[in-house]
Amino acid sequence: MRFALSFLALVAGVLAGCGDGTTPGAPPLAGPTPKAQCGPGSRPETDLQGRVSAEDHASGRAAQGYTCNTELVGQYVVPNAIGTVGGFKVERYIDRAGRECAYYDTTLLFPTNVLDANAGINVLDMSNPAQPVLTARLTTPAMLSPHESLVLSQEAGVLAAVMGNPAFYPGIVDVYDISEDCRYPQLRASAPVGFLGHESGMAPDGKTFYSASPGTPTLTAVDISNPLAIRPLWTGNYTSHGLSISNDGNRAYVAAGNGNGVLILDVSEIQARKPNPQVREISRLSWDNQTIPQNAIPFTRDGRPYLLEIDEYSSNAPGGSVAAHGAIVGAGRIIDISDETRPVIVSNLRLEVHEPENRARIADDPGAQLPVQGYAGHYCNVPTRVNPDIAACSMIISGLRIFDIRDPRRPREIAYFNAPVNPRITPGFEASNWAMSSPAFAPERKEIWYSDGYSGFYVVRVTNGVW
Repeated sequence: MRFALSFLALVAGVLAGCGDGTTPGAPPLAGPTPKAQCGPGSRPETDLQGRVSAEDHASGRAAQGYTCNTELVGQYVVPNAIGTVGGFKVERYIDRAGRECAYYDTTLLFPTNVLDANAGINVLDMSNPAQPVLTARLTTPAMLSPHESLVLSQEAGVLAAVMGNPAFYPGIVDVYDISEDCRYPQLRASAPVGFLGHESGMAPDGKTFYSASPGTPTLTAVDISNPLAIRPLWTGNYTSHGLSISNDGNRAYVAAGNGNGVLILDVSEIQARKPNPQVREISRLSWDNQTIPQNAIPFTRDGRPYLLEIDEYSSNAPGGSVAAHGAIVGAGRIIDISDETRPVIVSNLRLEVHEPENRARIADDPGAQLPVQGYAGHYCNVPTRVNPDIAACSMIISGLRIFDIRDPRRPREIAYFNAPVNPRITPGFEASNWAMSSPAFAPERKEIWYSDGYSGFYVVRVTNGVW
């Protein structure tokens, strides 16, 4: 907890108000996203949308878990692990021979895994999703402590990360080739070219890795096209949490640090490999209930471009520092970027536990008061950037939440999976779930893969025809 609290002190120092040039978003419909209607085989929540109450813990109901239009297909639990067993990213890849693999990090807060012989990026053979098989563990510097930076290029078959923690690290970037046999990634490069890592982004063509830090203005583009000579291309004066790169590599959608919401940057000169590339800021957007923007993912629906953005944790002031069960929860939103110079928020992805009028009622639930847990959002993802039907979000104590986004202006929750809560032995952490990872998808089987910090890797199938 001392490490976690030092992280909170850092966040308190770097998060500030919105800055000049902020474009206000039009307010979307207020209140939580309409809750899911649970079909046969569900084991639904007993109270507010997203809640795991103290009463459910006491009665043993929380130990059964909560499902709504979902079922557990498979699970992988790290044996005899010390500390956390799941982290911030889950990725899926099918190699040239048709083999299917999963990758996920096992470190939520370094150095909670410093004594753990199982630390690193777990590589799973997913040929049978009901029985994931560990085939490799990546333990190079960035893979031992990637924080939130693990990222994958589907086009190039490249897996990369930058050595980071909640503050920053020297920025060693590791690059692996997974295209030939995804079960056994091949290290291609490991070099200190990232500058103070924490989060990341990657151009879809797999040639440019972006090392990001929300605590320092050191957003760095790294050329990884030649594994024998990876090199920095540009470092800009931008604080950045996660960022996503457009399909053509010419735009960066940045979840900015210092309370600056989302930035849209023109990075076309980096993509074109121009000498001394220049990056141009196109626009920025903030919102009243902003906490810490985590990531922003571009997608199109019926030809119209949007961003799916999510904030992490809670605060007691807009854009303020992390608070234990703060009054403000940023959660998620969909942003219309048809005019990229004037992005507009068109809808929210929220649960009843995020609403201000319910915060006092749920304050004493297990895990609610832990600043790095609580009832809040952390990561969202979509199965495809073109006409996605759903978005899936890891919302910490509330587990995996699944939303229908076919109408981006009127999303609705259609399913959830919140793992059984078992006793914990980690000092200072109450028995509760810790769903923090960006999910991955196997759409052809209606599966969503995610990890929970306490209980490992899950394969969840969406049922009852809701996807």
